[in-house]
Amino acid sequence: MDKLEQAIETLLVEIGADMKDPNCIDTPKRVAKAWRTTWASGYKAEIKDLVTTFPGGGYDEMIIVKDIPIYSTCSHHLAPIVGKAHIAYIPGADDKVIGLSKFVRIADVFARRLQLQERLTVQIADAFEELLAPLGVAVFIEAEHMCMSSRGVKVHGSTTVTTKLTGVFKENPETRAEFMAAIK
Repeated sequence: MDKLEQAIETLLVEIGADMKDPNCIDTPKRVAKAWRTTWASGYKAEIKDLVTTFPGGGYDEMIIVKDIPIYSTCSHHLAPIVGKAHIAYIPGADDKVIGLSKFVRIADVFARRLQLQERLTVQIADAFEELLAPLGVAVFIEAEHMCMSSRGVKVHGSTTVTTKLTGVFKENPETRAEFMAAIK
């Protein structure tokens, strides 16, 4: 049993789980694997290694990918954060674009780390800025935090919205309004 599995077993024992229960015997191994391969997989990824840019062919309007699933973990309580992101950018003077699937990959890499929704929103926007040098980036995330839904105030169905706007999305009210209308 490695250190992570031992830590998980210690947690389970401390909360009162019966480690002789046939359903719990391999739980430390399964949970460790889930954290390493999925829930915390974003720590192993480098955005620059996952995304290539392409000439945009002169396209100079907004590119949006909506309803990107977000599955993350709250860094305060290790509780799930579940929601969706909408990401847009307008190509810059150097005419660089990325494949549409890369919107999802960028969001997922940062979501698969212990997070604050505010930080996640900024990290996604910063990645687009660094990769593309666009005229602007807009990131809108709406998510439910299980640390609020399942404990504490126990408010179900309440969502948190965070945004990060750069360039023309921040400076131009019409561009911002076009993005907001498109994602509704």
